[in-house]
Parts: sequence; structure tokens; C-alpha cells
Amino acid sequence: MKEKNHLQIQDFLPYLLNRAAENTSLDFQKTYKDRYGMLRTEWRVLFHLGRYGDLTAKQICTMADLHKTKVSRAVSALERQRFLERTRVPTDRRNELLSLTKQGQAAFGHLQTEATRYHETLVASFTVEEQAILQKCLKQLANFS
Repeated sequence: MKEKNHLQIQDFLPYLLNRAAENTSLDFQKTYKDRYGMLRTEWRVLFHLGRYGDLTAKQICTMADLHKTKVSRAVSALERQRFLERTRVPTDRRNELLSLTKQGQAAFGHLQTEATRYHETLVASFTVEEQAILQKCLKQLANFS
């Protein structure tokens, strides 16, 4: 016998958010994986360097909310693909400054254009007001200001 007022999994907000995030992320992943062979964390590291300029791995961990092991692996993979290079920080030999190479900048430029296109496709079915509400609510849930 089905009781009233029991939450259905398809109505549970964390479940909906996870499904939406996973579906959209996997869909966009085709863009950077097929063309550049990148994994999700590599794309995020490349994006941060392209958007914010030279950074340390620790700064990327903080900004992208990623574990240092994942960032370290992504940095190594991006370096092997010649998308980034490392430079020792003169004032702190334990840290390296990560910079995009020309090849990395070109990949970032292409992927930024594709990400913008993908974003526009995702929000196209919402009104401008709905887009603003969605952004506000998601940022609030993610604790962004």
C-alpha cells in the first residue's frame, strides 16, 4: 500500500541536481574529450588557466574545489599534451607556476567558444527571467555569492 506524502526519488532535489549536472557534464565532455582527449578535471584546470592566467596547482585546487591529487594528475596530463608548462616560483621553490602554452591557449579559445555555445543551447528553453532565477538558485545552493 502506497502512503501519502512520501518523497519520490525523481522529486528529491539532490537527485535532480545530480542528474542534471551529470547529464550536462557528460554531454559537454564529448567536446573536449573527442577533440583533445581531455578528461573532466583536465578541462577544468585548462579553463582556470585560460580564464585567470598563470596559477599554482594549489590555487587551482581552491578555485575549482578539486582535490590536489586530481589536479596533479590533470597538470601532468596537460603537460604531456603540451597544453601547459611549469615554472618554479623564485620566492618559494616548493611551488610551480602553471601557464598555458600557445597550443593550450588555442585549445582554451576553441573550448571557451564551444562552452559558450553549449551554455546558450542549455538555457534557450528558459525565459530570461527563468534563467536569472535558475542561476540565482543554483549559486545559492553552491554557496557562491
